[in-house]
Amino acid sequence: MKLSSKEQFDALLAGNKPVVVDFFATWCGPCKMFAPTFEAAAEKHDDIEFLKVDVDEFEDLAVSLGISYVPTIMLFKGGEKIDYFVGPKKEEDFEAFLKQAL
Repeated sequence: MKLSSKEQFDALLAGNKPVVVDFFATWCGPCKMFAPTFEAAAEKHDDIEFLKVDVDEFEDLAVSLGISYVPTIMLFKGGEKIDYFVGPKKEEDFEAFLKQAL
């Protein structure tokens, strides 16, 4: 799902499910390369919330979380940042990253 408001972000983090956030930019080539991997994982894991955040649209949020490169993928659990990585990953590497959420 694509972020529509800061309130939506806060509500998802306050929820019971782990949240994986893809901070991306529409002009970013590596972001476009990673998008199919992210979307496939979102379809596969209904026990995790997947969220895409356009850093140009939500610049204040990106800055507050220290995002300086895109794509940056962050994993939140219980409202706390658990882990993150920068740059696209292969599907198997992304799946290994997601195991932390479960």
